Amino acid sequence: MTTNALTIAQAASVSGASGTPAAAAPTNPSSILGQNDFLKLMIAQLQAQDPLQPANTNEYVSELAQFTQVEQTTNLANASELSGAVQLIGRTVSFIAPSGATSTGIVQSVQSTSSGTTVTVEGIPAIKLSSITEVN
Repeated sequence: MTTNALTIAQAASVSGASGTPAAAAPTNPSSILGQNDFLKLMIAQLQAQDPLQPANTNEYVSELAQFTQVEQTTNLANASELSGAVQLIGRTVSFIAPSGATSTGIVQSVQSTSSGTTVTVEGIPAIKLSSITEVN
């Protein structure tokens, strides 16, 4: 990156096209940067750069391409996880229940949310795939 790169804290203090400081720093409780966050950072970098020494646009294109590649890899991993969970429907699994006890039951359904893929086993919802210890 060039010497004109902004830190995340500096970029967070820029808001809108005017470049005026924001009233409060934005919060990100999950600490995950998405595509919109990346684009906001890129716009903040472009707004804050020295017009007499502009940044190399090839770097921005490269960063965007890398971000897109990571996003597509994440989407592929999520689709793979969902596909594997769907194959568990009707199968008997052993799992560690939210109470901490080991239980066994038949997978009835699969749920996919922004927090990940879970299954419902014998009426017990939101069993994480990582909690499944055995599949029969």
